[in-house]
Amino acid sequence: MGVLPGIVLCLFLGSSATYALENGLARTPPMGWLAWERFRCITDCKAEPKNCISENLFLSMATRLHDDGWKELGYTRVNIDDCWPLHDRDTEGKLVADPERFPHGIAWLADQVHAMELQLGIYGDYGTKTCGGYPGTMGHLRKDAETFAEWGIDSYKLDGCNANISLMDEGYFEAGKALNQTGRSILYSCSWPDYQRGNGLPVDYKNIAAHCNLWRNFDDIQDSWDSVTSIIDYYGDPKNFASFGVVHGPGQWNDPDMLLIGDFSLSYEQSKAQFAFWCLFSAPLFMSNDLRDISPDAVAILKNKKLIAVNQDALGLMPRRVWQKKGGIELWYKDLSDGAKAVILWNRSNGGVALSLEFSFEEIGFKSGMTCSVEDLYATSGSPTNHTSSYNQYVDPSGGVAALRLTPVTNGAAPRAPVHIVI
Repeated sequence: MGVLPGIVLCLFLGSSATYALENGLARTPPMGWLAWERFRCITDCKAEPKNCISENLFLSMATRLHDDGWKELGYTRVNIDDCWPLHDRDTEGKLVADPERFPHGIAWLADQVHAMELQLGIYGDYGTKTCGGYPGTMGHLRKDAETFAEWGIDSYKLDGCNANISLMDEGYFEAGKALNQTGRSILYSCSWPDYQRGNGLPVDYKNIAAHCNLWRNFDDIQDSWDSVTSIIDYYGDPKNFASFGVVHGPGQWNDPDMLLIGDFSLSYEQSKAQFAFWCLFSAPLFMSNDLRDISPDAVAILKNKKLIAVNQDALGLMPRRVWQKKGGIELWYKDLSDGAKAVILWNRSNGGVALSLEFSFEEIGFKSGMTCSVEDLYATSGSPTNHTSSYNQYVDPSGGVAALRLTPVTNGAAPRAPVHIVI
């Protein structure tokens, strides 16, 4: 008997080292709608019947995705976040949807969403309670995975409030393994790297990429431009890129959090900037807005097929920030699967005037003297134009972007490797 515990421990640790999620999902970044940023934890359906976390809210958003042309563009996921269940599990230890707000239950809701050829996601928390104070999954990993599979859930976001962070490496692995063992294909979204980062612990992104389809690794987005820019800056830091950019790709995506376009804080140009950056990031595109009441400008940004194509490109690479110059102007780019490059010129200045921003093709890894066809991905008219060696464009201040696609037309001299510089 004294030998057995050691044998069991070795077997368990060995399985952790060799097991990988490998569920075949999210070969391109997932797209859809997520409740949290716009609707938070509104549970008083008498005071706010249209906005409370309820089956009516998620059916309304699913209907909009289906009827208003979102589904055809790839926005196919409807995601429940926190505050959906009762505060106590049932006698069998199962989570129970609040019967006043979800009178038909989650399985029924999943059926309705599936009938619209969409997918339903749900939220849990690795700790003893969710961030909103509802039952956590600690001690119930397998039970919750089985319950979600029985209900027909298609994706699972596992948060990390009220949890022992030192246990997350093993716990999130076990939760993903439990999902796979249900036999149902369930997209797995992890929050564990953000909790480790926020507490000064090392983050093993290679391990995370092996066990999660997507993962949060920075602060929750808030409805503010400062929040958006802080995320972009975090993703643009070369040290951060070296840790998580290299594991990013088909089936395993960094998640900078939700899209704010159509909400309250961002200007039109800032909305264009967030969408352009999230598309270059190959980020999950989860809108968090009210699709029943959204402006035509916001719709046009979110339905931009040219930028969605950049987001869904088969290579699935993250962009690099090539330079930052004094006054708040930046150049970013990434490679695309057809040999083209996607580029962002960003004007963060607040001087009140548009600036003429220029970059050389060598700076983004093309050959010296190369001619490229340059397409403005936000232009609604006109055709791509040819340029040799460099390109410049006026970009509006206070967050404006030029989002471009450069396709080689002629060869030039050997390329110079781009470098990150701050001027």
